[in-house]
Amino acid sequence: MPNHAQRLEFPNPLPHIRAPRGENPGIVAGYFRDQAEANRGAAKAKMAKKLFIKSYGCQMNVYDSGRMADVLTPLGYESVDAPEAADMVILNTCHIREKAAEKVYSELGRLKQMKADKDDMIIAVAGCVAQAEGQEILNRAPVVDMVFGPQSYHRLPDMIAKLEGGAKNILDTDFPVEDKFDALPKVGGAGKGKGAPAAFLTVQEGCDKFCTFCVVPYTRGAEFSRPVEKVLAEARALAESGTREVTLLGQNVNAYHGEAAGGATWGLAELITALADIEGLDRIRYTTSHPRDMDDALIAAHGDVEKLMPYLHLPVQAGSDKVLKAMNRQHTADGYRALVTRIRAARPDLAMSSDFIVGFPGETDEDFEQTLQLVRDIGYAQCFSFKYSPRPGTPGADMKDQVPEDVKAERLARLQALLNEQAASFHASMVGRELDVLFEKPGRHEGQIIGRSPYLQAVHAKAPASLIGQIGRVRIIKAKTNSLEGELIAPGVREVA
Repeated sequence: MPNHAQRLEFPNPLPHIRAPRGENPGIVAGYFRDQAEANRGAAKAKMAKKLFIKSYGCQMNVYDSGRMADVLTPLGYESVDAPEAADMVILNTCHIREKAAEKVYSELGRLKQMKADKDDMIIAVAGCVAQAEGQEILNRAPVVDMVFGPQSYHRLPDMIAKLEGGAKNILDTDFPVEDKFDALPKVGGAGKGKGAPAAFLTVQEGCDKFCTFCVVPYTRGAEFSRPVEKVLAEARALAESGTREVTLLGQNVNAYHGEAAGGATWGLAELITALADIEGLDRIRYTTSHPRDMDDALIAAHGDVEKLMPYLHLPVQAGSDKVLKAMNRQHTADGYRALVTRIRAARPDLAMSSDFIVGFPGETDEDFEQTLQLVRDIGYAQCFSFKYSPRPGTPGADMKDQVPEDVKAERLARLQALLNEQAASFHASMVGRELDVLFEKPGRHEGQIIGRSPYLQAVHAKAPASLIGQIGRVRIIKAKTNSLEGELIAPGVREVA
């Protein structure tokens, strides 16, 4: 009987160990097969590429960054925590904040030296700045290999193939005809390991509102809603992987109008109701909303759907009707007040947050005082507030009566002082209460874990790490500036199946 193992051509990786011969060739073949597998595994590990993605701005960018990583995983990319260790660096940019583009160019300046030390590093700019600046990024920063917008990152494998084929300065900022989400890998589910306790889920993209201060309609395109079944399938996969909370994302998420079975169209309320039936999914949130799209069904859902958390981000932007009209918000301050009253009637314990822009062109002292009064009338748990900064290409950038920077700064300081006072009061009102907390990660201190309350507050408590991914009952004992401190109530801890 011939000894087939002796014909194998790869070398013995452990030459100091004599392989068995003669009487049992199966043992010999098995031995060398094991070594071959080890060699192939080592080669694969050596070939693994490192990916670093820096996300700027909104939660949708965080979601998009995660999906970029999913797209690149089959190409051998593994995520790392620092650009210095990466073979590819992606800056996933946001164009909403002030001087967003300049911050990107500053970061590219730092990456330029890294690439000089590592010539085969791929540097890419993605997101809304990429969509808005396009070729200008390649002109100003030759270190960049690829520029692509938020609607085209599913084509990353094709872009990388072009780079490997010798192409340079790849630009892909087209709005594709095909559904981007159809081309993305499935998320969660069996075989992908344990999912995060809380996850984002994009259900809607784009904007048809054309607020005069905003670039989103130009960088994200027209409103598009994902089909119902595709959203539900992604949510089920997340739940199967261990995710207990989903935040539904959209530029105007409550404008959702997804196609359902039989050609019907579902609004966000119907989608939330269906999501609440998914086993293992215990919490639902959504952001960002527009006052125009808060319909009766969605208001009712806040009272009817137990899994819909009592926290609503509903941007108003200003409290002056004159300013709101100039912004093309298509709602009034009193209309917003009445809307909040209706929502709170449906869910009395609802916590509100909002966005504010101060110093919009033409804003007077009286207009600003009306914004302060609206804040006092509503009472917010948390808010985001900014000085107006012109965005090239938007109507607001060309308006007359631009407000001086020092006036904007003074108004912003006054607004933030009021908002911070309200946030501190809301946090203080939690002391002594018992809240369900979804634990998400270890804390900074030994034996501490951190989670989120139903009102989206960070809560830390001394508890075993085994509770991460579970919901525990916590008594709040202290309110801090940006978080709550609590004590775990042992009998109240409940595992989530």
